[in-house]
Formats: sequence, structure tokens, C-alpha cells
Amino acid sequence: QLQFVESGGGLVQPGGSLRLSCAASGSSLDYYHIGWFRQAPGKEREGVSCMSSGDSTNYADSVKGRFTISRNNVMNTVYLQLNSLKPEDTAVYYCAAVHVTVSAWTVVSSCAPNRYNFWGQGTQVTVSS
Repeated sequence: QLQFVESGGGLVQPGGSLRLSCAASGSSLDYYHIGWFRQAPGKEREGVSCMSSGDSTNYADSVKGRFTISRNNVMNTVYLQLNSLKPEDTAVYYCAAVHVTVSAWTVVSSCAPNRYNFWGQGTQVTVSS
């Protein structure tokens, strides 16, 4: 059973940067498509960025050019680099994964939370001056 432990969230000023990490255990990330999602208070969970097992990526329009998803399969860890942060990026950020038996195009192009079935516990990102 794939499990995640997330870290790296915190309080940062507008324009600042953070790097979120999501360490996996129980299975190798080689066999999973991965994604980062976020949920702000009173809002639905939304896709931020998704990556196939073959490293194809997709980003929400609101984060393109500012956020970068990556994985290190040797370390079995997923990362999200957040640059040029804005107050509207404030949310709880979650990493998630789905097995490669599910179509990469389906889960990466949509980057929809309901396509993913293994979830981290979330890490809070607050952007405020």
C-alpha cells in the first residue's frame, strides 16, 4: 500500500518560494502517476500539477511558469517547487498518486482529484505579508 509523508509547507511572503516534498513508502513511484492538489478554505480541492510515470506534465493555468513538479524515483519522493508565490496560493497542498494501470492521458490531462486514490496528509502553505 502506497503511503506518503509530506513536508515543506509554511508561511512565506508574497514573491517568495517554497519546496514541498512528498516521501513515498510501501511501493515504488516507478509504477504511479503523481499529482499535487490544493484546497483553500471554503473551496473545492483542485489540481495544481500532474505528472505521468513517463514524466509528461500538466499545470493549472494559475500556476504555469511559477510551479514545477518533479520526482526522484531513487529517493521515492515527489516535489513541488513553488516560486513567485501569491496570497491566492494559500491552501493545504496534497500529493497523490494513481497506479499506471490507469491511463496516463486520463489522469494527467484532467489532473482531477477524483482520479487519484493514494493521498498524503497535506501541508499548509500560507502566503502573507
